[in-house]
Amino acid sequence: MNLECKHFGTCGSCSIYELSYEDELKEKKERVLGLLSPFGVSNLEVFSASESHYRARAEFKIWHDDNGANYAMGRLDKKGSVNIFECPKVIKPIEKRMEPLLDAINNSTEVLKKRIFAVEFLATTTDECLITMIYHRKLDKVWEAEAKELEKRLDANIIGRSRKQKVVLSEEFVTEKLFIDGRDYYYRHYESGFTQPNPAVNIKMIEWAIKQAKKVDGGDFLESYCGLGNFTIPLSNYFNRVLATEISKRSIYSAKENCILNSVENIEFIRLASEEMTQALNKEREFTRLKDVDLDAYCFSTVLVDPPRAGLDMDTIKLISTMQHIIYISCNPETLARDLVELTKSHTIVESAIYDQFPHTYHVESGVFLVKTS
Repeated sequence: MNLECKHFGTCGSCSIYELSYEDELKEKKERVLGLLSPFGVSNLEVFSASESHYRARAEFKIWHDDNGANYAMGRLDKKGSVNIFECPKVIKPIEKRMEPLLDAINNSTEVLKKRIFAVEFLATTTDECLITMIYHRKLDKVWEAEAKELEKRLDANIIGRSRKQKVVLSEEFVTEKLFIDGRDYYYRHYESGFTQPNPAVNIKMIEWAIKQAKKVDGGDFLESYCGLGNFTIPLSNYFNRVLATEISKRSIYSAKENCILNSVENIEFIRLASEEMTQALNKEREFTRLKDVDLDAYCFSTVLVDPPRAGLDMDTIKLISTMQHIIYISCNPETLARDLVELTKSHTIVESAIYDQFPHTYHVESGVFLVKTS
């Protein structure tokens, strides 16, 4: 289904609007293939997305003019903002609440409308929705009362934010259910935490990683940048024990909750940066956060890394180069290619893929599975 949007070519949220989706995907494949071909990659498995109703997170400015409050986004030409009246890329649980929320803001007795400047949506495929309303003023009990009524009308949880203030009216999370590799998994997504924005493509990414894990003969599993356990929890089924690290306190808290939700007991989640993980495993530094963890007891057969756009630091590359199997998920194919210069000195790429989390943009996620050769 093509994305039909009256703001296509004006709103900066979508930067590719002249190509068909088929041609867009072909260009993304060719770009990543060009970066990976020096490492022996001759083809890529391509995981496409729905062209509309795919995004489970969305952030909109609220622009005030003589006609009231409007949703707004930055213009594609970078010249200010454009008022928008639709956003067909958001999933339907967000889409169906956008207009009623804006009507409520405009029709309130200024309580909901006064100095509101942004709205954030976080939703699930099962119709749970969390709405954060962000203000340039302190929120009082009158605002809370009106927002509480709005929660009921929208069948959503609402959070109010202003400078140094956060008002949680009901819950500050939604619980997503994803059917992955033949079973349901549950993920608690918090308002301030990182989540994969495209649930359907996220499932494809996890199942691709599981396909690689099934080729490994068990052992223990190491993961860096584990987030809320997005990959960790499904992949834990294929390994004896799992050590997963993440720097964000919120993500570690969510990951531990998600273990309980999914009845998983073989994962140890530790709050460590990637560099700290490397220092700990190389016995260069001791951490009180690891005082109850026997690192020597682990025998890692496989590591998964999913770093930010900057890619991996050299010490982490040296560490994971000692592992028999590497699953590298990347949100930046340029830094992936840079890191592969070192990783392919000891490993060979045996599987590679791209995942189109963000249709109608130049962004593309990619993944490689490497096996040690020397």
